[in-house]
Amino acid sequence: MELLVAALLRAMGYKARVTGRGPDRGRDVIASPDGLGFQQPRIIGEVKHRRDTIGAPQIRSFLGGLRAGDQGLYVSTGGYTREARYEADRASNPITLVDLDELASLVVEHYERFDSEGRSLVPLTRVYWPAS
Repeated sequence: MELLVAALLRAMGYKARVTGRGPDRGRDVIASPDGLGFQQPRIIGEVKHRRDTIGAPQIRSFLGGLRAGDQGLYVSTGGYTREARYEADRASNPITLVDLDELASLVVEHYERFDSEGRSLVPLTRVYWPAS
């Protein structure tokens, strides 16, 4: 899932990398225009692939790991509680919450610019449907 989010960010024009395994301190994906994190925006991504919704404590924990100038991207296939969305809305660092439906929409929208690694993760074929 982290690889898919990194591929999506690359398709959106960023240079993105997945952090290594182990204690990542809420940093599964790091993206920026230069790929090193020196140019803004520096996007720190957390990816959770599970059925359970993410609550406010997880969002607060993630926000606590962001530095000044960082922008957060939290992807959860299980969605978010109302309280989690409230925490994200009032955060001092900009944070975007992406659920499974929005992730699917973003992949479809930017798929034409996916690199070969991203396309191998989600092999899609464009189908043309005649207008009636």
